Amino acid sequence: MAVLTDKFQRPVRDLRLSVTDRCNFRCTYCMPKEVFGKDHEFLPRGELLSFDEISMLVALFVERGVEKVRITGGEPLLRKDLEKLIGMLRSIDGVRDLTLTTNASLLVRKARSLAAAGLDRVTVSLDALDDPTFQRMNDVGFPVAAVLEGIEAAAEAGLGPIKVNAVVQRGVNDHSVIEMARHFKGTDHIVRFIEYMDVGTTNGWRLDDVVPAEEMISAINAVLPLEPIPPNYPGEVANRFRYLDGEGEVGVIASVTKPFCGSCTRARVSAEGTLYTCLFASSGTSLRDAIRAGDDVGAIVEQVWSTREDRYSEIRSSQTVTIGSKVEMSYIGG
Repeated sequence: MAVLTDKFQRPVRDLRLSVTDRCNFRCTYCMPKEVFGKDHEFLPRGELLSFDEISMLVALFVERGVEKVRITGGEPLLRKDLEKLIGMLRSIDGVRDLTLTTNASLLVRKARSLAAAGLDRVTVSLDALDDPTFQRMNDVGFPVAAVLEGIEAAAEAGLGPIKVNAVVQRGVNDHSVIEMARHFKGTDHIVRFIEYMDVGTTNGWRLDDVVPAEEMISAINAVLPLEPIPPNYPGEVANRFRYLDGEGEVGVIASVTKPFCGSCTRARVSAEGTLYTCLFASSGTSLRDAIRAGDDVGAIVEQVWSTREDRYSEIRSSQTVTIGSKVEMSYIGG
C-alpha cells in the first residue's frame, strides 16, 4: 500500500496514542486543578479503547505509512497492564520505533518490565530542577529527586537515550533553562526546551508567557557554547544543538515562534479512540465507534488524512492570537 499523504503531501509517519485521560499530576499548563479537580469525571473504562482495538488501529496506520508509535496520556503508566499492550504493539511488523512519554512518577518500578515488553525509549517531562518551581508547576508536591530516579531507572533498563522535555513559561521556570542544560550536559540524556503552547483552552495561555526558543538557545550558548546540527530524520520537531566540547546536545521546540506545520507527519488518537490530525484541533473523528460498528476503519483513516490541511501554528503565528476552541492536551498527549 502506498504511503498515505494529506493535501499538502505530508505523509503519516508518526502516531501518538493516548491510553488514558487520567494523570496523577495537575500541571498548570495541562491539567489545572481549577478544571481537573476532585469532582472531575474521567472517562469510564468502557469508553477507552481496549488493547485489542489499539493494536488493530496501530496495524492499520502502519499499513498506511506509520513507522513511529508513541504511547501518551494523561499519564500512560496509570493504564493497568500497559506492558501487555507494549508487547502487542512490538509484535506488529513495521513499527520501527516504539516509545512512551511519562512524568516518571512510576518509572522506578515500571522501567524494567516496559523494556522487557519491547519498549524502545522513554521521554520524561521535567520542567525545573528546584523543588519549589517544579512542585508549583506539577501542583501535587511531587519532588524533582523522584523524577531523576525514574530517569536513571529507565536508563539502567535500556530505555535510552532518554529525552527530557521542559515546557518553559516566562516568569515561572525560565530561570531553570541554563541549570537544566548544565545538569544533563555530559550525560546520555537530551534536554528539549519547549515553547509554552496554547494547547486546549484551560491553561490561560498568553503570548507574553512564551519564551522564544532563540532566547533560550542564546542564554545557554552564552555559558555553554553550542552549534546547530541537522535533524535526525525528516519532520523532527526539535531544533538540535551540540555542545562545542562534545558533551552531548540540547534541543528546542519552537512551535509558537517558528512553526513546523509544513513538515508535520503526526496523527493523534485519544484514549476514547478519536482521531485528531493536529495537536490544536477543535474536533476529531471517532475510530472507536467505527470499530465497534464493524465499519471499514482503514477507509475512514484514509479519508481523514487525505483531506487534512491543518496548519494551526502557522496561522496563529501570523496572527499572534489563539484561534477557536481546541481539544485539551490531557486527552491527546503532547
